[in-house]
Amino acid sequence: MNKENKIIVFEHEKRVFNLNNTAEKALHDALELYHGDGTPFFKLIRNGVQFNEHVGVIQVGKTTIEVLPKADQSGEEKWRNLLIGMIKTVWGFDVKTTGSSTLKLKSNSILELYFELFISEVEYLIHRGLIKKYRKYEGNQTTLKGSLQFSKHIAQNLVHKERFYVRHTLYSTEHILHEILFKTIKLLANTNTNPALKGRIASLMLNFPEMKDCKIKAPTFDKLVFDRKNKPYEKAIEIAKLLLLNYHPDVVKGRNNVLALMFDMNKLWEQFIFVTLKKKLKTHQVSAQVSKKFWKPIEGYSSTLRPDIVIQHDESKEIIVLDTKWKNINQSNPSSEDLRQMYVYHRFYRANKVVLLYPSDKHLIRKGNYFNSAIQDELSDKECSMMQIATGDTIQTWQEEIVKNIQTYLGV
Repeated sequence: MNKENKIIVFEHEKRVFNLNNTAEKALHDALELYHGDGTPFFKLIRNGVQFNEHVGVIQVGKTTIEVLPKADQSGEEKWRNLLIGMIKTVWGFDVKTTGSSTLKLKSNSILELYFELFISEVEYLIHRGLIKKYRKYEGNQTTLKGSLQFSKHIAQNLVHKERFYVRHTLYSTEHILHEILFKTIKLLANTNTNPALKGRIASLMLNFPEMKDCKIKAPTFDKLVFDRKNKPYEKAIEIAKLLLLNYHPDVVKGRNNVLALMFDMNKLWEQFIFVTLKKKLKTHQVSAQVSKKFWKPIEGYSSTLRPDIVIQHDESKEIIVLDTKWKNINQSNPSSEDLRQMYVYHRFYRANKVVLLYPSDKHLIRKGNYFNSAIQDELSDKECSMMQIATGDTIQTWQEEIVKNIQTYLGV
């Protein structure tokens, strides 16, 4: 561990801890306990852990473990910037919306990125004025306001003539949206290690109205409804959900609380390619996860096909199916399973071409054809290609290279 209590690893890498070191043993024990909670981000090995295809950040107490993707020989700085750029692209944080239009801090990790996004959103909400909602109140007061609940008033205030047990409606800032935001602000105050954010978090604690502590679970967010009045809260609540539902307090020792923001690189790569093509490939309609029925048992549910990306030319209506794979395949052939899958896409989507899309350290398109099913040793016109796209130095140049290579392959 370095002076900043920051550990940097790449996906699929192993990390072995020195169990004779008090700090490393505490970290090892916390990760072992967290793994027992059902985490899919790593597996336990002898005296350590091995990470998988999930990347992002795991904060244990004041120690941050940053897991970066790696599809070439570039170093941690490039991959950290690319990962943050991919997340911004996929979740729309690079567009101007409310408080997140300008970020003051150059984020050094995924965690800091989300912390600052949340802070910026809440600062914006405070600046524009926090909304109020009607809520029901029932309890003792020193003034008679609303309806007197006679039976409860007699039971509780027989010897307290100055009190009234009443029920009435209040119009205040105390409601579930603010309870979620306040709980998240307190979470940031307890977990943030970046001095650049410390003052802004303290300012939020001072300026945001104090709310009662409530239990926040996944169903809490499912019940929320956004309308014209509370629409500006949506981005802040979205980030709050991500932080609160991925926070695991250490109830045993109270020191090694775990906050994990991890992303499956296979899904992130797929979404990154889709969003990039959707925005920048102007000659085609780009769709994601287009389902088609594939097989039906006599009893039970049908099975479906769902390729990653389907693109169709606006004029010729030519269809190309793309399937993204997050791995550096080098000079190897695709797996037989992947090739069979693409063959089925050819038939069911009536595709002119199908493409397996990989990240790489160089640009390469390798075309191939399936054999004719009727005449052995004769190639059919069904084309399945492998496209490897080199990573760029910045997220913008990488997106440009992706679109340029796709356009070259499509002949546009």
